[in-house]
Amino acid sequence: MRLRNIKNQKEIFEKSNCYIENPESYKGKTDMLFQKKQPLHVEIGMGKGDFLIEMAKRYPQFNFIGIEKFDKVLARALKKVPKDLNNLKIYRYDARNISNLFSKEVDQLYLNFSDPWPKKRTEKHRLTSPLFLKQYDQIFRKEKRIQMKTDNVPLFLYSIESLSQHGYGLFDLSLDYHKEESLEKVYSEYEKKFASSGVPICYMRAIGFEKIQENQKN
Repeated sequence: MRLRNIKNQKEIFEKSNCYIENPESYKGKTDMLFQKKQPLHVEIGMGKGDFLIEMAKRYPQFNFIGIEKFDKVLARALKKVPKDLNNLKIYRYDARNISNLFSKEVDQLYLNFSDPWPKKRTEKHRLTSPLFLKQYDQIFRKEKRIQMKTDNVPLFLYSIESLSQHGYGLFDLSLDYHKEESLEKVYSEYEKKFASSGVPICYMRAIGFEKIQENQKN
């Protein structure tokens, strides 16, 4: 379903305390955007913001950046952000060029309900394709950590293979995340609809082998 334009969309962007123009200019100095220097968590395709806003509220000891390329969606997210939420910033940007935004600064990536790009010829657009994983190598600070949720099983299986081949260990894999009592639940607006209708959600955490091997040595 197409979203309607917001009449005061331009004003929303201009008045927002968390919206950042020209985000590429902060590459390598993202800490300048925040009041405190803290670990940085990034969501690609943040949608209307429910997930990342809740995460920023729950975890003030982390800084968060949401990336979204669609103005209509982003404006709706900006309207929801509390004015006193100082550990969240939002970029309007196409994540295909995410390595232009960060340089060894990101501690955690969230990939929530990304476009599955189901056709073989569009594989390169999947956020867990080798092309994207190579870019992520350039933006992670030390550890490589990715958390993924999707309702698309083929994308989930593809991601398991792609991440494994790129040197990630996979943890907490589930084909029905909502039934996993041990896992924390923070829902996006999209996901809330699934939870209420009983649609199963796939979930996993991926950590770069380098960190796993380091922990084993210690």
